[in-house]
Amino acid sequence: MRNSTKMIILTVFAVIFCALYLFYGLNGSFDYALPRRGIKVIAMVLTGVAIAYSTVVFQTITHNRILTPSIMGLDSLYLLLQTVLIFFLGSSHITIVNRHVNFILSVSAMILFALILYRFLFKRGGQPIYFLLLVGIIVGTFFGSISTFLQVLIDPNEFLRVQDKMFASFNNVSGELVWWALGIVVLTFIVGWKSFNDLDVLSLGRDTAINLGVSYDRVVKTMLVISAVLISVSTALVGPITFFGLIVANLSYQFFKTYKHKVLIAGASVMSVIALVGGQWIVERVFTFSTTLSVIINFVGGVYFIYLLLKESRSS
Repeated sequence: MRNSTKMIILTVFAVIFCALYLFYGLNGSFDYALPRRGIKVIAMVLTGVAIAYSTVVFQTITHNRILTPSIMGLDSLYLLLQTVLIFFLGSSHITIVNRHVNFILSVSAMILFALILYRFLFKRGGQPIYFLLLVGIIVGTFFGSISTFLQVLIDPNEFLRVQDKMFASFNNVSGELVWWALGIVVLTFIVGWKSFNDLDVLSLGRDTAINLGVSYDRVVKTMLVISAVLISVSTALVGPITFFGLIVANLSYQFFKTYKHKVLIAGASVMSVIALVGGQWIVERVFTFSTTLSVIINFVGGVYFIYLLLKESRSS
């Protein structure tokens, strides 16, 4: 089956799931329910596309299909920021109550952290990618440890607000924030669109890419910044989803079997929409909100991560 046919089939499934989520069980309450469902669908599409794009790009740069941008510690930084704000300022402070302020603060903090990290590490020259990953793991673990320490000391009532930030949720997404996130994601895509062909060459390795005329360092820096922006926006919008990018990116590799990033990223994005919209519909209609979609994704993603590790160990 040709990749174009596969893409059409996936797109049809994505449209079906979106329509099912939007119109199932409306019972005539179009004016009230439909706009709210529409905002949630847009939020899920934005989140899925952002995570899929950033993960495929990040794995191409690192030449490793079991890594995600979350390894850089952005999710841990987000949770640390929310914990610190609630611990020192309280859950009634404007930085927590006002979603716009919290969104801007969270996105700014994560992007600033990524830029400082990249700026510091790329000054070393050479091949900083693996050193960058090592620093990201250490910093992420450090952030997680501080968060855990503060959560032990925090007031139990305040901890409930922190707990809400630990898992991604599409139920209380702000409509205005969705449009803000849409603008940022679209601008990021416009910037990154020109580098798709360079990414195809980058997948061959650093030396080969340089010999073929690709400005390796420039492309890597640009793509790392784009990945950081997309992950920051998706995390600040709905919360952290650790293993989601790992699942959709590897499924895209296996399903399309191509080196072209235009196909891989588009395929992973459509799969993300199917998984998030379809999964959220199941959570609401089958499990009746007894669990959250992020819990299911992290469970499935954790099992899939172990499978990929075992698969890599056998092949090596």
